[in-house]
Amino acid sequence: MLTKTVRSRFDHQIGENVEGCKILERRVVIPPDPVEKRRGVYEYLVEVPPAAEKPQTRARKASAASNPPAQESFTRATPEEMGGGVIRRLPSR
Repeated sequence: MLTKTVRSRFDHQIGENVEGCKILERRVVIPPDPVEKRRGVYEYLVEVPPAAEKPQTRARKASAASNPPAQESFTRATPEEMGGGVIRRLPSR
């Protein structure tokens, strides 16, 4: 079982879901103050579901390992390539 800590300004109870994870423990970090209309801050220990891995075929794994993706190189466009208009210079202030 994998767990993590989540902070929230919303009040949830043990057993509910927060961010797709089930709440195991609940702790009040900052209590709410209704007089100042301020929400509280709550810290939850949640159970993280196991990450589902996508099954890959052997052919994909082998081709990905032997042929890394080629990196493209980029160069800056010249004024002629950009449209070749007049370049205006603004006077200094």
